[in-house]
Amino acid sequence: MTPSAASSSPGAPGLDIPEVVVAPGDIATTTVTVRNDSDIVEAYSLEIVGDCAAWTTVEPARVSLYPGTSETVTLRLEPPRSPEVRAGEVPLGVRVLPAEHPESVRVLETTVRIGAFHELHSELAPRRRRGWLRGRYRLAVRNQGNTPVRVGFTAGQAGEELAFAFTPAEHPLEPGESAEIGLRVRTGKPVWFGAPVVWPFTVDAAETGEQDAPRPDEPAVRTPLDAEFVQIPIFPKWLLALLAALLALLLAWFMLVRPAVRSAAKEAATEAVQPRPTPAGEQGADGQPPGTAPGTGTGTGKGTAPGAGSGGQGTGGPGGAGGDGTSVGNGTGVGDGQISQTIDVQSTRGQTKPGTYPVPEDSVFEVTDIVIANFQGDEGLMTITFGDRKITTIALETFRNQDYHWVTPIKIPENDTVTVEVTCEKPGTPATGRQAQGCHEVVNVSGTLRRTAQ
Repeated sequence: MTPSAASSSPGAPGLDIPEVVVAPGDIATTTVTVRNDSDIVEAYSLEIVGDCAAWTTVEPARVSLYPGTSETVTLRLEPPRSPEVRAGEVPLGVRVLPAEHPESVRVLETTVRIGAFHELHSELAPRRRRGWLRGRYRLAVRNQGNTPVRVGFTAGQAGEELAFAFTPAEHPLEPGESAEIGLRVRTGKPVWFGAPVVWPFTVDAAETGEQDAPRPDEPAVRTPLDAEFVQIPIFPKWLLALLAALLALLLAWFMLVRPAVRSAAKEAATEAVQPRPTPAGEQGADGQPPGTAPGTGTGTGKGTAPGAGSGGQGTGGPGGAGGDGTSVGNGTGVGDGQISQTIDVQSTRGQTKPGTYPVPEDSVFEVTDIVIANFQGDEGLMTITFGDRKITTIALETFRNQDYHWVTPIKIPENDTVTVEVTCEKPGTPATGRQAQGCHEVVNVSGTLRRTAQ
């Protein structure tokens, strides 16, 4: 050997140091003997070079030798259990640098055989999914071993209610590589009503093909991932309750409310058509019942007052019309007191016809109430006028019975009229169930009739 050169113990053919076998996560050692064949005291520095330098140390890293002496140093290899330390053969070099003769530096070489280990890490998100028939999940898989693998995926359930589909079904992974796999879970039958149904299942990721026997420190069986699919009903409970309530309201309308409304409308129309009787004991200023005109009778029998008629039913005053536009009153006359007059208007389809009630001479009609009856449900237009003043115009189809009231009476002077004008567009159907031949409206006007001259 040249001066200041280093030597090693016998090794494998072509190697300066014996081959070393080590598994990631374990510790392996080998030795190198350094001898000083020079004639001076020499110090040698030892340094690891190559891919193993990050996890290999030399103990001691510097030796001083007298001429003709030697010393053995130890190489300690501690590869981490990481995908970065891939399985296979890795070269290892030890550079021996003399301090006095640096030109005599030498690099001793060997091969480190790194063992393989397998480790898969998987996560499922979300673990719980809700849906009517299907749910989608994401399976994240990472190869934390130091060898390439091909991973397959399986799902299991206690029953056969669920079907599973992975996209893709298999996936190759290099050491340290990650992948995301889609999982679709589907049920065969929907749940129409009731409470949600929970279907538990498991998901597992495993290497496919031939595998080496696991090391004692590696888990032989991995625990599958637990997940759930919650199948919700198509129709929730509150919808059933709402439908039941609506059905009950509909039945109540047809069986109770609608007949009562029709009966009330018919009774109101009949009451509006019939004359209102004069309260007993009330007399006008001339000793006659209120609304009785001089010279007219109020009932059947002999007249006792001057100018009294011989009997019969009293008419609604001068100018009252009958039949088509007839005004029939249950109280007539010009004496002070309450009065109620009914205007009955009958017309045919497409015809406009008025009905009137004239205020007698020397009198003022103070109107406080109007009741309108459209008991047939006719369609058309009605206009009510007090003298030259238009009170209201309403569509017939918007009401069956309607009333108006005034705290301050509307005064109508003598010879003016209460006019009800009806335009018949379509006759309605009364309570008999047959469509009428023409329109028929009744207006009752009430108030006080006061004398203006004594």
